[in-house]
Amino acid sequence: MAARAIGTGTISFGLVAIPVKLFSTVDTTSAVRFNFLSRDGSRLKQQYIRASDGEVVPREERVQGYEFMKGQYVTFEPDEIKALNVASTNAIDIAEFIPLKEVERIYIERVYYLGPDRGAGRSYHLLRAALANTGRAALARYASRGKSYLVLIRPMAEGLVMEQLKHSEELRTMEDVPLDVCEVADGELELAVQIIEQRTNEEFEPENYKDEVREKVLALIQQKVDGQDIAVPPEERQEAKIVDLMEALKASVGDRKPARRAPERTKAPAKRRSRKAASEGPKAASSG
Repeated sequence: MAARAIGTGTISFGLVAIPVKLFSTVDTTSAVRFNFLSRDGSRLKQQYIRASDGEVVPREERVQGYEFMKGQYVTFEPDEIKALNVASTNAIDIAEFIPLKEVERIYIERVYYLGPDRGAGRSYHLLRAALANTGRAALARYASRGKSYLVLIRPMAEGLVMEQLKHSEELRTMEDVPLDVCEVADGELELAVQIIEQRTNEEFEPENYKDEVREKVLALIQQKVDGQDIAVPPEERQEAKIVDLMEALKASVGDRKPARRAPERTKAPAKRRSRKAASEGPKAASSG
């Protein structure tokens, strides 16, 4: 099934404009989701409760506010909120081209596939080829949905992807993390390198790994659908053990477990139709 576009944009650099479509890189249909229900099976809905008296606040009485001091807010009307947002031009304005290897992965927040919009195939593939040939990526700003995003456009296979990046002020630095820096013994380093070399794969093959937790959850859900109870195993508390580092390294050498190739994706339990719907069958289309 062809992917459905979730947005549009126009990549521009110099006098060149490339209309593109945005596609999600994530398949959300395979996610396992649970809904909150009451004990009688009715769906629950969320409500906003006033903290001062516990009363439900209807939508028309809600305003947004910014806490500028502890417990003190300045409020904004809907028109004022709109004034705070940037114009959603969907423009992807390239500012500069940088070496792709210079971008730390910590900056990446979300990734989208980009596809050429109608009539933009030639310019789209020209940009992809130029980026691939130079080993560079395009750093740009993308204005959409009232916000401005820092994005990186890079080639992937025969197309382009757009990575939404975090701004530098959103990230902590490594200097903020307490590091118990110590010397590394030569013997320990040699064994650690040996373990890495024994388990090295020159290719990234994610299909060799499966989401075992998801498989287990779906199996248990199917068990409940079939009318069976789920047995909760007793919680096992693992004791903390102090292991000699050198001995652990020696024991790890040569103890390689080959990667398991993942089987076909397990489908979620099918939703059962009610007896009434099953007996009626599909409704006939009404004639105009």
